[in-house]
Order: sequence, then structure tokens, then C-alpha cells
Amino acid sequence: MIKNKKRNNIIDFPSKLTSIEKEIEAIIFAAAEPLNIETIQSKISKKSDVEKILIKLQKNYADRGINLVCISKKWSFRTSPTLSKLMSQEKTVEKKLSRAAIETLAIIVYHQPVTRAEIEEIRGVAFGTNTIEILMELNWVKPGGRKDVPGKPIQYITTDDFLSHFNLNQLSDLPTVDELGAAGLIDNTNIDNAIFGTGKFYKEKQEGKNEDIYSNIDEMLNSTLDNDDDK
Repeated sequence: MIKNKKRNNIIDFPSKLTSIEKEIEAIIFAAAEPLNIETIQSKISKKSDVEKILIKLQKNYADRGINLVCISKKWSFRTSPTLSKLMSQEKTVEKKLSRAAIETLAIIVYHQPVTRAEIEEIRGVAFGTNTIEILMELNWVKPGGRKDVPGKPIQYITTDDFLSHFNLNQLSDLPTVDELGAAGLIDNTNIDNAIFGTGKFYKEKQEGKNEDIYSNIDEMLNSTLDNDDDK
């Protein structure tokens, strides 16, 4: 028997879902990928305030084993973070990213849009075989137009799947240079804070020194990947 809580002489009855709310719940549950509001609206039987319904469903699922989450304006069901360790046996990791791929991803994340030549200049070495292609196969990186310079090289940017994989709502949620320094991932004593997210290259101020500021950012990304493996 369900006990109804009484508060200020008002009885709270368990909420029931309307037919449209059930439709939206089922559509998101069955979807192979996160859905935006427009896509959900196109699939339900009648026009409704989809965003309002999604917020209600999100609250209903907040304390359950499955949560309704919104990442980059797209909705999907996810296992509750508090239960992620229970899922660790269900996930098989087939391949780890190479150091070159992680460093390349870090540069694209903080300098996007950025070209191959610019990535090579920042890393200080030429590309390995299929480095960007591997990131594109994961759908974490995609072409983002062409740079308006001779040759019109392709620029690369991150995708919504990148945000979803690392559980980010938006790129501004990424750690800043100060936060990376505080975590001990980079030495920010000689780094211009403006390079993170502006597309400006890091220029070493001390003659003869060629420090790679991305050499330890891969630890941050690897740590996130390892934590994700446990979900």
C-alpha cells in the first residue's frame, strides 16, 4: 500500500503519466541516440509542450536507477551515476586511444576550429597514420568548414558525441588553464591563459625552450576515459 505524504494539509498523490508523456518516454527509451525536442515533437501523436513534459519526466526519474538527462539540447536515458560501478562488467573496452590521438583531441578541443597543419605546429611533430581519422570514426571530431587562407585547408571541431561521452553540457564546461594547473596537469607559470579556446598558438617566451603544454592533458582525458569504462 502506498502511503501518501501530508504536508500543510495537502495530500501528495503519486503522479500518473498522460498518454503523451508515455509516448515521449517510450520514444526516448527506444531511440538509438539522444533526441532533440524537434525530433521528439515530430514523433508524438499530437502537438504538445515537449520541453515541459521532458522536465517533468526528468524530475520523475531523478531518484531512480535510470535518469533522463539533457546534453547539448538532446535527451536520453542514462544509468544513474551512483550505480555506474554495477555496469562495469557489462562494458568491453576494445582499444585504448594512442597518446598521439589524445594529444590531438586535446588540441582540437581547446583550439577549434583548427587545421591539420596547425595541430602539427602545436604538437611539434607530424601526424601519425590515421590519427584524426580515428577520432572521426569515434564521432568525437568532424570537419568544421575551411579556413580562409590559400589552399582552403579543412578545419576540425568537436561533436555533440564528444560532449555526450565526457558528460559535458557545453564546451565552456571544460576545465580552464587555471583549473588544469591547479590539478597538476600542466605547468601554467609561463602560459598565456588566452590560448585556451581562442585558437591562438602557445609561443614559448624563453629562448631555446620548447615546452609542450599538452603533454599532460592526456592524463586528464585518460582519467575521464578510465572512469567512463567503469560506468
